[in-house]
Amino acid sequence: MNRKIVKTIALETFVLVVVLSAPWQTRAQDTKAPYPSMAPLDQYLMERNAEIALARSAAPESISRDAEVLVLGRHGYETAVKGKNGFVCVVERSWMAPFDHPEFWNPKMRGPLCFNPPAVRSILPLTFKRTELVLAGLSKAQIIDAIKIFVKKELPPLEPGGMTYMMSSQAYLGDDVGHWAPHLMFYLPLTDGMTWGADVPGSPVLLNPQFHGAPEPISVFMIPVSKWSDGTARTDTH
Repeated sequence: MNRKIVKTIALETFVLVVVLSAPWQTRAQDTKAPYPSMAPLDQYLMERNAEIALARSAAPESISRDAEVLVLGRHGYETAVKGKNGFVCVVERSWMAPFDHPEFWNPKMRGPLCFNPPAVRSILPLTFKRTELVLAGLSKAQIIDAIKIFVKKELPPLEPGGMTYMMSSQAYLGDDVGHWAPHLMFYLPLTDGMTWGADVPGSPVLLNPQFHGAPEPISVFMIPVSKWSDGTARTDTH
């Protein structure tokens, strides 16, 4: 599988209270086109019911129907539907990509995920933190510094067995790849990819570069699957 595509899709997972008085218009500019800076916040928001449906599409209905569902508001993620099975479904935005990703500020990107209970407790807080810092108006450099403090002082220990479903055919993970492929993601402390045989010829396991060089000390292994969350077969060849 093309590693460039893998890097392009890496959308996933992260969330000190930092307050900036600077308005959106004075946000530090990034140098990479075609999305050099954050777009107006409204472009990242969704209609509430549409976001609930998109979040639930990350996992099979047998899992997502009883999951808690979060939606993004102007001040961060909020609970739209209370859950019963310990899973949490959410639609991540472009700022969950690697910091050097050219689409870090792409307002069209939508990454639906359903976190299992261990990932809810030890991975989802990173989504909350990154989002909190972005909405506070921080630059990338300031976000990185704040996450380092968060990881050191506040982030819960990474729990064994943390994983997410990312099986939505409705995702938009980048201008070049669209929804890419349905896959599962597994979280470990920083680990050599060869521990899982990742990215070698014939292996179905991929090492997600999302956290490569990032302040979050996590390795994410991805395993593509053959069907979307609604049970239909994957037909693309990415």
